[in-house]
Amino acid sequence: MEYIQNLKDNYSLVTYRKRTYAIRKFLYFLKIDWAGNIQPPPEQVYKPIYVPKQSIKDALEYFKNSPYYLQEKAIILLGMDSGMRAEELYQLTLDDIDLDYRIVYIKHEPNIGKTTKTKVSRVSFFTPNTRRALQEYLDFYNNGSGLKELFGQSHLMRLFRTSPIRVKLLRKYFSKEWDRRGGQTSIKKIIMGHSLKEDVDLSNYNAQSTEDLKRIYEKVMTNS
Repeated sequence: MEYIQNLKDNYSLVTYRKRTYAIRKFLYFLKIDWAGNIQPPPEQVYKPIYVPKQSIKDALEYFKNSPYYLQEKAIILLGMDSGMRAEELYQLTLDDIDLDYRIVYIKHEPNIGKTTKTKVSRVSFFTPNTRRALQEYLDFYNNGSGLKELFGQSHLMRLFRTSPIRVKLLRKYFSKEWDRRGGQTSIKKIIMGHSLKEDVDLSNYNAQSTEDLKRIYEKVMTNS
């Protein structure tokens, strides 16, 4: 009980709740009579963060005079176009980006340091405007930029520390924009890499090829 109190005092509500449930479950397994006295807190009500388009404009303006502006612009536009998690963006290498077909390959290959939350590789896409930004950045990256990683995490987290937007919020912008344009939620889940285990249709029936996904993406994100 002292340990549980320590969890409550020193950890987030989510962590406290998760670990308390695990402890109670274990005590039930051991047939400890007083296990029922442990009452985990109710689940926290989550309110999604609204990311307006102005935040994107403000961030681009904020970085305008930065020596790494082309890199910062590229990750902002790619994040808002692809719906990738921040950690997935940081792991990208040159081989993961197909500029000709505007496809980004999000790989789960732990042996080379690339992982996804669902442990499944997938693809996403980006618009012609983002392709131009990526091309400009890659020209800079490959010609004396001094950068060792395409989107190095520690480097970019430092640059974005006081910016109007964080890299992790770009994914939320994509989700909102997809819905605003009338895109199918099922396709958005596939593109964003949501877990499909609890969705019978997506996990068993609604298989989509890369070509199918790209065609739908183009209709929603480039023709609206």
